[in-house]
Amino acid sequence: MSKKWRCRLQRISFGLTDKYIENVYEQFFFLMYHGKWDFQQSYNLPVGLREWFTKRLLKQLEDEKEARENASSNKKTHTIPSNLP
Repeated sequence: MSKKWRCRLQRISFGLTDKYIENVYEQFFFLMYHGKWDFQQSYNLPVGLREWFTKRLLKQLEDEKEARENASSNKKTHTIPSNLP
């Protein structure tokens, strides 16, 4: 008389998706490569704080790139006049 009960519902996974995990690892890499953080520092940050640091570091790098571009476009070329004695 033993009946085996089965759940008729499909399995539902409440775990993290592969895309989410990949995004987390991308944040780790970004903080390690550009921010000179180590893995433990990146890993131990709370999620919200890690995202803030990632966005802020990205903004900083974009601002620096823009400053370099502005500096290079504002360079004045100095030419030697051809009518010198």
